[in-house]
Amino acid sequence: MLIGLVLTAGDARVGVEPFFLELTAGLDEVLAGRAGSVFLLVVADAAAERDTYRRWAAQRSVAAVVLVNLVHGDDRPDLLAELGLPALLAGRREGAYPAVVTDDGRALTAALDVLHDLGHRVVGRVSGPAALAHTAERGAAAAAHRLTVHVTEGDYSAASGVRGLRALLAADPPPTAVVFDNDVMAVAAARELAREGIPVPGRLSLVAGNDSPLCELATPPLSALGTDAHAFGRVLGETVLAVLDGGPPPVRPAPPARVRLRESTARPAEAPRGSGDR
Repeated sequence: MLIGLVLTAGDARVGVEPFFLELTAGLDEVLAGRAGSVFLLVVADAAAERDTYRRWAAQRSVAAVVLVNLVHGDDRPDLLAELGLPALLAGRREGAYPAVVTDDGRALTAALDVLHDLGHRVVGRVSGPAALAHTAERGAAAAAHRLTVHVTEGDYSAASGVRGLRALLAADPPPTAVVFDNDVMAVAAARELAREGIPVPGRLSLVAGNDSPLCELATPPLSALGTDAHAFGRVLGETVLAVLDGGPPPVRPAPPARVRLRESTARPAEAPRGSGDR
């Protein structure tokens, strides 16, 4: 039994995000109990992804498909329904589709709360691609927060992390902390700051949007929003098997994200003691 998972090579995040490697490993681990495995395919673009689903349906290559990186108005669930391919969504979408639902807005709020309590008042955020649904969820959470949050869009690549950092540092006033929507952008920004001689966290605190060994090995080690990607993959595996077993479409929560504080995050230099009190 094969469960299909398609990623697009046009997305800069493919091949650079350890999160997906761990997620796939957890998914595979559960499927192995039913003599199954993940059929992971990287294609050129969104059109090629949809052609892949049509081919899989015609050839009966996979038993079901896991959809990741949902976008606004995503047509892929409806396409898979038309093709007769069972689908599981990794994320939130309207409609009666099986899903493992993440709470990305709550996760970002938790990170911003930590920064507020440390005394930060102006924070930057380098987001992921605006088309992604979870980017919008985080954006809404940032806009609703009591902190002033300046946002610049990235694409999850190292280069976009550096570009976003430079744009935020040029703001007036500049942020005293920056949150990145993934680990790769945060690590690249930390390296750029080291090259420029800007101390972390002395002048700027950093937080990565998802945790990975990259964050732990960075200099200094990066604080991060930690979602257990392996556990997330296991929940996806258990849920897709429930889909194949029949019954009502299951909707289950993904493992919650937690803030893991490391040496990259501290009080801003100008913040007096007690300024972080609520």
